[in-house]
Amino acid sequence: MSYVVPGDRGSITVTASTLNELVVRAAESVDGAEVRRGRRRLDIDVADGHAHVRLELSARYGVVLPQLAREVQQRVTDALTTMCGVEVDAVDVSVEAVE
Repeated sequence: MSYVVPGDRGSITVTASTLNELVVRAAESVDGAEVRRGRRRLDIDVADGHAHVRLELSARYGVVLPQLAREVQQRVTDALTTMCGVEVDAVDVSVEAVE
């Protein structure tokens, strides 16, 4: 789903692939986190200036999982808020594997 930012001089469209890449890069900027690839590993809903993100991670062995997930939540929230101007209602993180 793309996100359209209305403005006085026209609109700006952020495509679904751009939103996905933004979330993946923000999540993977956390040391020890990797977004799992493949179908249905990342879901972003954006409507009326609000976003809800669901993503699955692989974590490096030895990291503290709750701490890792909270840091991913914060970085994804910061990225979407700063770069797209949306309010992030939730970032649901599921740690699916330890590598």
